[in-house]
Amino acid sequence: MERFVLFPGRHHLLTRFQASYLRGLAGDGGRTVVWAVTSANHQNTKRNPVGYDRRQAAIERFSVQEGLRSLVVPVFDTAHTDRFADVTLKSVESVLGHTLTPQDTVVACSTPEVAAMYAELGFAIAGVEAEQDPAPDRPWDVLLRLAAGDQAWRDLAHPASLDVYGRYRLEEQVAQVVNDPVVGEEGGLTTTRDYRTYAEAFEASAERKWDMVRRHVRPGRIVDVGCGAGAVLALADREPALRESDLIGVEVARHLFEECVHRKAQGWFTNPNVYFYCRNVLGGAVFAPRSVDTTLTFALTHEIWSYGRRMESLRRFAQAIYDHTVPGGVWINSDVCGPDNRGLRVRLALQGAAGVAPAAPADLTGLSRDQIAALVEGLPARARLERFAADFHFPLPFDARPDGTVDIALSDAMEFLTHKDYPDNWLSEAHEQFCGLEFADWKALLTDIGFEVDGASHSWRNDWIVEHRLAPVAELSSQDGTPLPWPDTHVLLVARRPLNT
Repeated sequence: MERFVLFPGRHHLLTRFQASYLRGLAGDGGRTVVWAVTSANHQNTKRNPVGYDRRQAAIERFSVQEGLRSLVVPVFDTAHTDRFADVTLKSVESVLGHTLTPQDTVVACSTPEVAAMYAELGFAIAGVEAEQDPAPDRPWDVLLRLAAGDQAWRDLAHPASLDVYGRYRLEEQVAQVVNDPVVGEEGGLTTTRDYRTYAEAFEASAERKWDMVRRHVRPGRIVDVGCGAGAVLALADREPALRESDLIGVEVARHLFEECVHRKAQGWFTNPNVYFYCRNVLGGAVFAPRSVDTTLTFALTHEIWSYGRRMESLRRFAQAIYDHTVPGGVWINSDVCGPDNRGLRVRLALQGAAGVAPAAPADLTGLSRDQIAALVEGLPARARLERFAADFHFPLPFDARPDGTVDIALSDAMEFLTHKDYPDNWLSEAHEQFCGLEFADWKALLTDIGFEVDGASHSWRNDWIVEHRLAPVAELSSQDGTPLPWPDTHVLLVARRPLNT
């Protein structure tokens, strides 16, 4: 009867200690080591910085060098469950066609909570690092040493990992992902975002966005940064004039990136030169200098402003785009923006009374997304302003007036009015400032970096938002009560790198 060691884990990095331990464990009876590589469908996230293919390559090399007979099984990530051990065993069975049992398998696991799940199923447990005194560095601790710049990681890592990390330049990638101040553990900007809702919104607006920018696109290497689920690139793919172009999507959110890859596999694109990267553009350059003809960004720059360090991060991003743009190339940016004369004091009249719903907590982070949505939807516009001011990650001061209106800066009024209708993603939207820059600020920034701002650039007002979301519940007026028109809400920027640069 063949005997096995089941070794579940993420296995992003292998250690010298693991080698000596597994040689002893597997050598007793000539056991085959079954590496159950969990989160195999994740990469470029803080929790899972290394892709499954690279992890498997290191395991195979490790096994050859250590004289171990190994089988490597990918285990896709699942929601937290007390049946994790069962899920892993079934994944192994589906790949290998063999059911591991307590009679033929010992489980090597250093995480007490996980080991307990296997023990409950009757498996004997080998504690790996957990049974040593003093306990050696676990693989994740070694990886964190790498990310911190501690070169001692090289003395602890197995030569197989050193080789794969070196050949595929993973050291720099891992350090960048783990130290990323913006992206969360699961590869998104915020854990409170419903990416299904966002993907649906991208799909609904893709044709409008493409119609707005298509005449400005320069053929060649076309990059959509923050491409969502790839809907705009799919429209670019249908353009006869772009059939010889490379279409490249860059998306930081793992959920959306995976949808892009899936769609490519399903035949969404006819152009063979369509590529997707899961990257955070704030982490450093993605493309070589002077290598991109057209860069597209839709509803992205306000996120860079909001999740980064405002103008510092936005300037660094704009500079990176300038650097990777060929002379004569173009950056087309469509996003929300602040109104002209952002600091103007105005009166804002809102439907309903002040105050918040009874028993509403000061901090909503302990509630589910559905509970928050229900709470926000139950508030009239005036009460919703107070809720938003409490949850918004930026200052939003206002003063209540005796006549029921509020005294507020024009940009803050528009900040609330353009956020208030997102109850399903309330806390996620509360991280994002829409009105940080007005059109004049954008022109000054782009010109200072070296771009030429095309005459097609302009700010504009989304009248659908005015008609359906603003006018029914709100009125703007000057301090003397004179009604004010609704200001611009969006910007289109067409910025070209001069030919002589």
